[in-house]
Amino acid sequence: MIDEDDERFLVRPMTLDDCDRVGEIRVRGWQSAYRGLVSRSYLDAMSPERDAERHRTRFAQGDPDIVNLVAEWDGDVMGWACHGPYRDGEVRTDDAELYAVYVDPRRYGSGIGQALLREALWNRTALGHDRMYLWVLKDNTRARRFYERAGFEADGTEEPFEADDVPVPEVRYVRPLTP
Repeated sequence: MIDEDDERFLVRPMTLDDCDRVGEIRVRGWQSAYRGLVSRSYLDAMSPERDAERHRTRFAQGDPDIVNLVAEWDGDVMGWACHGPYRDGEVRTDDAELYAVYVDPRRYGSGIGQALLREALWNRTALGHDRMYLWVLKDNTRARRFYERAGFEADGTEEPFEADDVPVPEVRYVRPLTP
């Protein structure tokens, strides 16, 4: 699908050939966006190659409920998003969840993240989900503003995840999906 606002963007399903670039985008995105929020040793230990291999493994498993998208900018992959059923622990529910949106740090503010998010919202709405959830680091004000501008609201639920044995608080956001 070509983004209506900017024809330099192409949002399309991810392919196996995209895994290396997606691994690089995700790791560089973490290292950029989470600097000062997650320990430096944790971020420095991240590997684009290991991340790409993880994506290849998941891609080969072929879960039809999980959708991976990439955004191309003038033919180069510059963003990645993943969404699927909401996970309540190990149980999948009837709601949707945005698992990830990452953009090459050189393209922050370009509209790529918005294009990926719009496609994920459209897809989950078309599948009949009533709402979409996501988790974001509590202190990641840039990401929180991004999601709030897209109609998501914090619902008061918080959970930490561990990075180098240090709890990092996340907050849950929700947005109704209407056809």
